[in-house]
Amino acid sequence: MLRNHLAEETSPYLLQHADNPVEWYPWGETALTRAKQENKPILLSIGYSACHWCHVMAHESFEDSSTAALMNELFINIKVDREERPDLDKIYQVAQQMLTHGSGGWPLTMFLAPEKQQPFFGGTYFPKVARYGMPAFGDLLRRVAEYYRERRAEIAAQSAQLQVAFENLGSQPAQGVVLDASPLTQARAALEQSFDANFGGFTRAPKFPHSSSIERCMRQWYVTSTNTAPDLKALYMASLTLTRMAEGGLYDQLGGGFARYSVDDSWMIPHFEKMLYDNAQLLCEYSRAHLATGEALFARIASETADWCLRDMHSPEGGFYSSLDADSQGHEGKFYIWASSEVQSLLTPQEYAAFSPRFGLNRSANFEGEWHLHVYASTEDIAASLKESAESVRAMIESARGKLLRARNLRVWPARDEKILTVWNALMIKGLAIASRVLKRPDLAEAASAAVDFVRRHLWRDGRLLATYKDGRAHLPAYLDDYAFLADALLELLQTRWRSSDLHFARQLVDVLLEQFEDTEGGGFFFTAADHEKLIHRSKTFGDESVPSGNGVAASVLCRLGYLLGELPYLDAAERTLKAAWTGIQAYPQAHMSLVNALEDFLSSMQILVIRGEQADSTQWARALGALYAPTRMIFAIPSDAELPLTLAAKRTHRETVAYLCSGMTCSAPLTNLQEISHALRSGGPWGRESPGDLVT
Repeated sequence: MLRNHLAEETSPYLLQHADNPVEWYPWGETALTRAKQENKPILLSIGYSACHWCHVMAHESFEDSSTAALMNELFINIKVDREERPDLDKIYQVAQQMLTHGSGGWPLTMFLAPEKQQPFFGGTYFPKVARYGMPAFGDLLRRVAEYYRERRAEIAAQSAQLQVAFENLGSQPAQGVVLDASPLTQARAALEQSFDANFGGFTRAPKFPHSSSIERCMRQWYVTSTNTAPDLKALYMASLTLTRMAEGGLYDQLGGGFARYSVDDSWMIPHFEKMLYDNAQLLCEYSRAHLATGEALFARIASETADWCLRDMHSPEGGFYSSLDADSQGHEGKFYIWASSEVQSLLTPQEYAAFSPRFGLNRSANFEGEWHLHVYASTEDIAASLKESAESVRAMIESARGKLLRARNLRVWPARDEKILTVWNALMIKGLAIASRVLKRPDLAEAASAAVDFVRRHLWRDGRLLATYKDGRAHLPAYLDDYAFLADALLELLQTRWRSSDLHFARQLVDVLLEQFEDTEGGGFFFTAADHEKLIHRSKTFGDESVPSGNGVAASVLCRLGYLLGELPYLDAAERTLKAAWTGIQAYPQAHMSLVNALEDFLSSMQILVIRGEQADSTQWARALGALYAPTRMIFAIPSDAELPLTLAAKRTHRETVAYLCSGMTCSAPLTNLQEISHALRSGGPWGRESPGDLVT
């Protein structure tokens, strides 16, 4: 079969379309030039490998020879993987919403004028035959092509209006802004207003994890935890959400890891794709929640999620793959669901008697006549009904889980997208670093370190990051999120184990961020670098999406690294970012949780404990002093022989292990008594029992 122009791409999503009869091009000069030369409109199709409806549209239309012939006759067809080109996806998602006043999504189907790639019509999924109130895709293609031929003047006028709308998107920084804590209070109120008191979470179905909202609740509780009236409702909102997700079908009850979202309010039935970025963020939140509460369930879920990542998503080269598809053998969820008879055949009668009520097999089927596992009954209730001990029931359930997982692994697996994205690997590095400290699992820190080494080896080239890697090939200039998230991850990993090279790498990333991405006039950071390919719009966004806002993470990183290293330019850039986003933060705090958290970092001045001494002793101190949840505190155990920048090198080692406790830019004299340091941390004072006259900076 004659292949189209996608055969040499690295994206598994693009390669899935390489044998389509559609003459697909990747986004690039070849396709854009041809469109101009032939004066043909561009059909831009954006999706990703794990997207269920992307597959549906591909099977219905892109694999159909008659539809493909029509596409080839009327359009220049460009296929884009949104995970490799989030810059294009951000622009054209917004354009689609402007043009249609509808919601976005994937697959995204846009029609562009060839000269400047301005969109003039768009939508998401279109069926091959008319249904769901939508026209047949073939009919739509003819009508769009006709509209382009006959309505050029109208398209040009619309494009001009669209360009003005794009230019007005960037929020103008409010004048005379003085940063204060009011958005923290507003965010707390918004979270309670949207909270589902029955099942947790902060929206109705379709229901997403919203990790940043969970983090905000935990931080809100912490800041009030020493008050006479701590905000226990905030802790409850986070805990209930984490518990219900862990018990639900959103969580893979056999293999660990979370699906992307739930289609119902109770977290029972997911959209079955598993994304690295969701699991990385939830690994952080379950680990932190265990540290804060001591809840064993949270530790188990964090550990199993990390195990899933290392088992099913870990590249032999050290990086992490992107996703597992929702579909297998052409059916969504087929890999994960069970017939009760199959389960019964794999387990002993005693195991089935415990497993069945635990996961609802003694109830009506919950997914297309079969069962998707979801926790229904506690082990204590099952033990009482079976007249067994709770310990015995737990052992039988664990045995059953293992047997079913081994049987499931023999099924046809969902496709795995094996491209390695810098940004999502950064999120996983952070999650593994936190989980390693909380769960006392050195293997997780080793995996995180190996992923950092992979990025430096393959995706750091000539002082700049690349966005994606697959099959030995790294390419595409990296984006704001790549730099900000990776610097953030390095700061977390440095608290788990110290490598001076990682601190140097974090500084390099932040310096590129400031040089290439900062909006020096308006504050904040653009999504693309100054020397990036020129597109119809240079995005600068502040709201959280499925991952935290790059501006929010950048502001937090600049704040924490600025205080650690005494770098005022970093703190100034963080402040400019927060001021640039201030209008949005105040108006819609629930949509800007990462910036609200960064604001708290900035206003709190951060508490930093630097421990110097022999590695074994300083690490032991860090573990003891880091045993409590404290989101605005960083603890670094730095070996006495480490090569350090001047600010940290000034915190010298002595004959014994010493610590320096800093608040903002103010640091204590050396502290040598572990109990004294612990007291100072609890009291929030920067110098414990030392007098202000003993301060060093």
